[in-house]
Amino acid sequence: MMYRRGPSLPLRLFLAVLCSIGLMFVDRYTDSSTQLRSYLTAAASPLFYIASLPEALFSGASERFMSQHALLEENARLKQNLLQQSGQLQLLNYLQQENSKLRSLLGASPSEDGQHLVAEVLAVYSHPFSHQVVLNKGSSDGVTEQQAIIDDKGIVGQIVSVGPNTSRALLISDNTHAIAVRAERTGIRAVVEGLGQWDQLRVMHLPQSTDIREGDRLLSSGLDGVFPEGYPVAKVTRINQDASQPFMLVYAEPFAQLDRVRHVLLLTAIPAVTLPVNPQEQPDA
Repeated sequence: MMYRRGPSLPLRLFLAVLCSIGLMFVDRYTDSSTQLRSYLTAAASPLFYIASLPEALFSGASERFMSQHALLEENARLKQNLLQQSGQLQLLNYLQQENSKLRSLLGASPSEDGQHLVAEVLAVYSHPFSHQVVLNKGSSDGVTEQQAIIDDKGIVGQIVSVGPNTSRALLISDNTHAIAVRAERTGIRAVVEGLGQWDQLRVMHLPQSTDIREGDRLLSSGLDGVFPEGYPVAKVTRINQDASQPFMLVYAEPFAQLDRVRHVLLLTAIPAVTLPVNPQEQPDA
């Protein structure tokens, strides 16, 4: 079989270089190639677009990925800021409520004389009938035994034990506690004792003929020498009368929120009353 042989490789190279030089000469010194170059550029532009398309797609995807990543980071940061601000807002609401409670607590005293001390409840005794709490004020703060304590609603109890930095208070709901009261409507005097229940007290030894009604407010009378006169103690909620018994059964609900007390106000102790002595009865020196 016979094969035709074309020009040799050196000859092809020489012809290509010669054509290139000729084209450059024509392009440099004539204007006829301008239109041809524009046609060739227009024809080759789709090839350029196709060649650059993968890079453009990759760059656009990378930018979108970076943008989405930045948005996710910003979203997470905003969520953290929102959570922190929400926690601060809750703390602010709590502090506002505590401030309002303390303000109402300081304004609960009808007497403006003397110094009052605000204390916080540190612990609550868990005995089912012994209602006692531990306060964060003690003898170093001026706390004394039998000092009355109140909250923003009414009388809470009295101090029964004092340490250097803490003290123990007996609540009026304790089954060993009693307080002298008077009915605000009629002025009738009575004694209210605890039953070991947070929401119920009992009014002691009221004859069947006593003028007392449900809803009557019972205030401290000051006759027990512990609680100053005029502080709210309880409201009568139930009256049971039995003609066969000498006394009626009267139950009352304390004004103070004994099961959720957090801050209390310690009142100035009632000064001891000294009866005047008749000079004629004094023994001779």
